[in-house]
Amino acid sequence: MNYLISVVNPGAMDRVCEIAAALDLPQTVTLLGHGTAVQSMLDLLGIESTEKRVIMTVANPEKTRKFIKEMRRQVYIGIPGHGIIMAVPIKSVGGGKTLAYLNNGEQQPARYTPELSNRYELIVIVANEGRTDQVMNAARAAGATGGTVIHAKGTGTDLVRKFFGVSIASEQEMVFILARSEAKKPIMKAIMAKAGIQSAAQSLVFSLPVGDIAGLRELEQPET
Repeated sequence: MNYLISVVNPGAMDRVCEIAAALDLPQTVTLLGHGTAVQSMLDLLGIESTEKRVIMTVANPEKTRKFIKEMRRQVYIGIPGHGIIMAVPIKSVGGGKTLAYLNNGEQQPARYTPELSNRYELIVIVANEGRTDQVMNAARAAGATGGTVIHAKGTGTDLVRKFFGVSIASEQEMVFILARSEAKKPIMKAIMAKAGIQSAAQSLVFSLPVGDIAGLRELEQPET
């Protein structure tokens, strides 16, 4: 199974949900977000706003391929400015009934280990509200091309204080940055150095493996 994360423009949200519904994909969750593209890039692509919608759902490998195909056809994923899709492999699911539900009733082997691709990584940063620029400036200096920001509310701040000796603000932002695996380490190191837990951003940084992607040409095209 894959956790599909789609980042699209607001006007495409309903179409994405319709594609997911047509494929009987369960638990479609929609979040509000915004992109981190610099103004020069927005001008180049003719985009007036960085507002985004983040749609998350679950699919097996076959439906993942169908979903990406329909997103390319109907939402024009692959054309700059129309969005991106990431498929994050799910390693385990809590219970056979849950697995059957997520897979639309189809049976899966009782024991299953996904084949994790090392080509791409999704870097996830949890930072204090209002510190997105600090995080992205550090990430771009290390080679990141952009990211998506989601507003969030933090919990467990007492545990953070216990381990790191700092107090984390309750209002936070999550930043998603997609990168090639070889670029992940320098990007994460730059964020930790310039926007880490001891800085004003107080960022917590981790990464997730990504299988398939669509919509980010500079990552999809092989290096020459």
